[in-house]
Amino acid sequence: MFESLNDWILSLGAQYGVNPYVFAAIYIGAIPFFLASIAWLVKRARAGRSTVLPTMVAGLFFVSAYIYLAIFGKDIPVWVWLFLAALVVYGAISTIRDTRRKIAAGDPDTPGDSTTR
Repeated sequence: MFESLNDWILSLGAQYGVNPYVFAAIYIGAIPFFLASIAWLVKRARAGRSTVLPTMVAGLFFVSAYIYLAIFGKDIPVWVWLFLAALVVYGAISTIRDTRRKIAAGDPDTPGDSTTR
């Protein structure tokens, strides 16, 4: 069963021009860097310093797997892009709320799950 699932995943990757395991590695590998950049952003915000660079870095890590998909993907269906856009918008709103809460609480080093309420 695992082998047929693997074959199906790899066939999708071949169909759309991306390696699903590279996509997953980028997606998962960016998480600690994203959390570190959010902690950096919170720390700078609490110190009254500019948060432009940490915000840009966090945004880059947030969408890095989708950048890979945009660069190397081919014939990606429109519904996939719409779904990903919805995920990015929801994730951005959730992260902004969580970051503002951390800045207000004064706890920049505690990475939290921005999707739990």
